[in-house]
Amino acid sequence: MKIFGLIGWKNSGKTYFAQQIIQQLSSQNLRVASIKHAHHNFDIDQPNTDSFLHRQSGSQQVIISSSKRWAKMVELKDAPEKKLEDLIGEIDRPDIVIVEGYKNDNHPKIEIINNPLKPSTFMFTKLSNVVALICDTRIAEYSQLQFKKNEIKKIVQFILNYK
Repeated sequence: MKIFGLIGWKNSGKTYFAQQIIQQLSSQNLRVASIKHAHHNFDIDQPNTDSFLHRQSGSQQVIISSSKRWAKMVELKDAPEKKLEDLIGEIDRPDIVIVEGYKNDNHPKIEIINNPLKPSTFMFTKLSNVVALICDTRIAEYSQLQFKKNEIKKIVQFILNYK
C-alpha cells in the first residue's frame, strides 16, 4: 500500500488536486482511499435522522448502512484525535491512500503553492518528506521536482513511480 499526501495553505487547491489524482488513479483500476484532515468540528450526519438520534442519545459509535455504502461515525468526546496511521488501519486493502493535510506526518507529500512571492509561507522549508511541488512558477529555493498545475498526468505518474 502506498500513502501519498497533498499539503498547502487554505484555498491552495488541495481538494481539487486530490480529486484529479483520485480520478486518474481510479481509472487505472486501483483501489484508492482518501483521508482528509479537518481543522474544524464537522458532522456528516443529518439532524433528526435515526443515526443522528442514536449519537445524540449517547452511542459512541454508529454505523449506518445501505445497499450502496456504509459509514462509521465515532464520537471522540475528550479522547485525543486519531493518528493518521490508525485511520489508515481502518481502510480495507487499498492500493493507494491519498491524504489531504496531515502535513507533520512522515509520508511523502506534494506541496501546492499558489503564491510563490511569499517564501515565508513555503511549507517545504519546515517539513520533512515534501518530495515535489505544484506551482506554475519555478521556486528557486526548492531543488527537487516541480510540476505545473496542468500536469496532472505527470503528477500521477510520479506518485505511482515514487519509491
